[in-house]
Amino acid sequence: MKPKIYIHTVTVSQDDLDELLHVNNVKYLNYLQEAAILHWYNTVPEYISESLRWVVKKHEIEYFKAAFLNDNLQIKTWVDSFSGVSSDRHYEIYRNDQLIVKARTLWVAIDPITLRPKRLPEDLQRVYFEE
Repeated sequence: MKPKIYIHTVTVSQDDLDELLHVNNVKYLNYLQEAAILHWYNTVPEYISESLRWVVKKHEIEYFKAAFLNDNLQIKTWVDSFSGVSSDRHYEIYRNDQLIVKARTLWVAIDPITLRPKRLPEDLQRVYFEE
């Protein structure tokens, strides 16, 4: 099955820059997290989104080029797979058509009340993947 890609656009602001005047590494993490959260809430039905929360188990980020003030960035994200209580999410950040960052996050689903890992519903496959 082919994953559905979600695209989130951001414009680099002065607050996103480090002392070298390019986007700070921590800001890239913010961009990734924002895209993942928006993808979640704009894709899944409310009965699912209200029954789960996500925590990060692992991030991997590879930087190819820097981004600068006022750059328009497209963050593409998709879920590669679900397994039990986890989700393997991928990201690519582009400036124009140039890939500047690739990343991956292993997310773990938890129950919002008990804060314990929670098995993912099978409905998510159909929401995040094309037949």
